[in-house]
Amino acid sequence: MTRTTPPRPLDVTAPFPELAPLARTTVRLHPRAGDPTAADSSVGGPLLWPADEPWPVCPDHGEPWQRGVVPEEIRQRRGILAEAWARPRPAGTDLLTAEEREVVDRASEDRRVPVEGPSPLIPVAQLYARDVPGLPRPAGTDLLQVLWCPYDHVGDYLPRTELRWRTAADVTDPLDDVPGPPVVGNDDYLPEPCVLHPEPVTEYPAPHELPGELADRIGAWEDDQELAYQSDLGVAPGCKVGGHAPWSFSDPFPMTCAECGGEVRPLLTIDGSEWDGGSGSWRPVEDTGTDTAHDTHLNIGRGYCLQLYVCTTSYDHPHLQNMQ
Repeated sequence: MTRTTPPRPLDVTAPFPELAPLARTTVRLHPRAGDPTAADSSVGGPLLWPADEPWPVCPDHGEPWQRGVVPEEIRQRRGILAEAWARPRPAGTDLLTAEEREVVDRASEDRRVPVEGPSPLIPVAQLYARDVPGLPRPAGTDLLQVLWCPYDHVGDYLPRTELRWRTAADVTDPLDDVPGPPVVGNDDYLPEPCVLHPEPVTEYPAPHELPGELADRIGAWEDDQELAYQSDLGVAPGCKVGGHAPWSFSDPFPMTCAECGGEVRPLLTIDGSEWDGGSGSWRPVEDTGTDTAHDTHLNIGRGYCLQLYVCTTSYDHPHLQNMQ
């Protein structure tokens, strides 16, 4: 099923024509639970990976043990809870049976599991250029793969991400048995497999990035409106490619390439939900009447998102990441 973003409540460039040159196209990915293959664009699905290419590992986890939760138990817990919430139950009865409670409690506790060697990274996203219009990519490539280490890392306390660019036709002998970490440090960093429904939409900068005088006029204008520029007219929520930065709890700060000092641009936003109470106008028409889409089961920070940036000079330069 396709996903269609409703038209914005109004054309914000009519009262504020200064916004027109600031418009950018972003591609909302609309991840929904499914069974993607390595031939599909996905979140949390298998990657098209050459059999003779080593699978990346995190160098920060080379100890003979790690503290975390077994991925299979995380998925089992999610399945039990989803089934429990969906079934009817008389008032005053427990949500879970005693057997289900035991499994859920066990998967909710940190456990020490012996590990040999560094922790393999896990697939977060795979994007084929054929599916994502305008996907930023190096010349000659048509596939972007994003992996991360499912632990908070010192510095930004986010999962450490890694990007791989490929030409899909070059992968003639794909890897069948994809390695995975025996434990994950944060179960919010273990995505569920989701198929994508890419959709280009137009968005405008967050108020934090607008000239002060324009932001003030928009703020005064909002006082007479039943909508908000930030959540209804500006930056689209959810997983998306390109577009504008979703500045929220912090003001914008300069971000430049660590290697050349050049400009960077948004590449990919990884968000745990597609809309919330403040951004419900972005809910696809096909999802009318449903709650917030959270099929990926990802959660960054306390309900924020992780945005990846790439250098505008060279894709070979290290990418940046930032939570908003």
